[in-house]
Amino acid sequence: MLYEPTYQAARKVSETVRNHFAHHIATAHKQGEQKLATAPGADVIEQIIDVAFWASLRKEEGNSPKISLAFLSPQQAEKALVFEKELPLNPVTITKIAPGVERAGIHIGVWFKNDELVIWGTTITIPNFCFVLDVSEPGLLVIKHRRIFGLGKYTNVAVLKGDDVRIVDEHSATFTDCPAIVTTLLGYTSPASWNDSVNVLIQLAVSMRAHGHGGSLLVVPACSEEWKQSIIHPIKYAIQPAFSGLADLIMNEGTDQSDIFWKSALSREVDNIGGLTGVDGATIINTKHELLAFGSKIVMREGSSRVKQMCLIEPIIDGQAVIIHPAQNGGTRHLSAAQFVHDQHDAIALVASQDGQFTIFTWSPHHGMVQAYRIDTLLL
Repeated sequence: MLYEPTYQAARKVSETVRNHFAHHIATAHKQGEQKLATAPGADVIEQIIDVAFWASLRKEEGNSPKISLAFLSPQQAEKALVFEKELPLNPVTITKIAPGVERAGIHIGVWFKNDELVIWGTTITIPNFCFVLDVSEPGLLVIKHRRIFGLGKYTNVAVLKGDDVRIVDEHSATFTDCPAIVTTLLGYTSPASWNDSVNVLIQLAVSMRAHGHGGSLLVVPACSEEWKQSIIHPIKYAIQPAFSGLADLIMNEGTDQSDIFWKSALSREVDNIGGLTGVDGATIINTKHELLAFGSKIVMREGSSRVKQMCLIEPIIDGQAVIIHPAQNGGTRHLSAAQFVHDQHDAIALVASQDGQFTIFTWSPHHGMVQAYRIDTLLL
C-alpha cells in the first residue's frame, strides 16, 4: 500500500493495536475457537484510523459522519450487503455514504483489492475479534472488537481524540477487588448471557451516559434495607411496591418470546431506569434489578464518618492508581456516591457526569477504602 497517513496519532497507536489483535486472535485459535477475524497489520490500522479521522472532520449537509468501519472480507460477513463496484477508502467516500450507514450495528466493510484497501459494502454481522473503528463525533475515534461470545457491549481497545491517545490496559482487570463490571468491560471475563447481572449493569451505564444529564445509580443488596440509613427520609420518589419491569424481563428470558423481541424489551426497560437517573438525586435499584426509588438524597449514615480518601483508578496504559479526597474527583454526585459506598460496603454506585465522565464506586476490603474506577474510556 502506498497510502501516507498524516494524522500522527494513527502511527503512534497502530503497532500497539496490531499486537493486541494478533495476540487475542492467536490465543483464540489455540483454544479452538471458530469464526475468528483476520488480524490487521499496523499499516492497515494506521490507514483506517487516518481516513476515519479526517472523515470525522468533514460534513455532509451540515452533519458530521457517525460511522463504524470493520476490517473483514465479504466472505467473513454473513448476509453482507455487497456493492457491485468497490469504493475507494478515503474521507470523501465515507462522508458521502455516512448518512445511510450511521445506525447502530451497521459496519462499513473494508478489505483488500489489488493490495489497496477498499470499501466493499456493509454488514451487521462480524466475526469474533474483528477490528472495528467507531466514529461518534468529530475527532473522536474508538477502536474495539466483538467479544468472543458475541454478548454485550464490544470491548474497547483504544480511544483517540485529537492528539489525546488512551490505550486500554487489560491488566487492570487483575487488580485486587476490581469490580465485575470493569473486568467484563476489559474483556477479562464474559457475561454468560444477555440477562447476566453484570451485562445488565453495563447496559444501564451506557444508557445513563447517553442521556447527557448526568446521574447516579445505587445498587443495593436485595436481602437488606440497611441502605435506607444512608438516604434522607421521606424519600420523595419512593416506589412501593418495588417496580419489577426489568427484573421480570430478566427472569423470563427464553421462555415464550423471540430473542429479538426479548432484547428489544430489555433495552426499553434499561432505558426506562437509565432515564430516571437524569432526575436530581440518586436512583436506587437492588441486586434483583427492582426499582426502589429515584431522586433520592444521600446522607452520611448515623455513627459513620466523613469519607476522606479513596483510590482512583483509570484502566488505561500509564494510568496510575492514586489516593485522593473524593471532592477532587468531581462534584456533589461523586462525593455523595463515595460517602454512600463508604457507609454501605455491599453497595455499588454508578455516576455519570454531563461531560461524559463515568465512575463506578465500590468498597475495597483489601485497601480498606472506597475505590473509584473511571470507565468512560470503556463505555464509548
